[in-house]
Amino acid sequence: MGSIAAVLLGIFAASPAATAQTSPPVKGMASTVGLYVYPKNKQNATQQLTDESQCYSNAKTQTGYNPDATTTAPNSAKTADAKSGDKPVAQGAMRGAVISGATGGDPAAGARRGAIIGSIKAKRQEKEQTEQQNKAAAAKTTQQQSLDNFKRSMSSCLDARGYSVK
Repeated sequence: MGSIAAVLLGIFAASPAATAQTSPPVKGMASTVGLYVYPKNKQNATQQLTDESQCYSNAKTQTGYNPDATTTAPNSAKTADAKSGDKPVAQGAMRGAVISGATGGDPAAGARRGAIIGSIKAKRQEKEQTEQQNKAAAAKTTQQQSLDNFKRSMSSCLDARGYSVK
């Protein structure tokens, strides 16, 4: 009885169903954009890679979006200065006091004028920073929409060729 079980185990281990489950999944162009592709019609790995490559190129043409293109990060040097809002006010007050004192005027009045000018400068910097953040958010949203359109195009192409795409 033990030898029969060993023979059955040997037959099962050599069966195509057992070896098919151990083949590694195919990593093609779809995985670079976060799509998972599974063959529905028993396509082999070479055919799947070819189909993915063709659908990838087709999606680039249809959407005008290239996921391989790199984008540059916004310059953050200017935003670091705008984070300290009190700094321009204090600097303006100090400058105003020094200038008024040097010219024989009232240092306190000069400090007040300088503080007002400094606060105006701080508001301008804050406004510029907000505009930069809004532009960056809009660009990110546009890029995400383009990527989503690309994924839909590629998924449709692969679906038409007999693949399940998630």
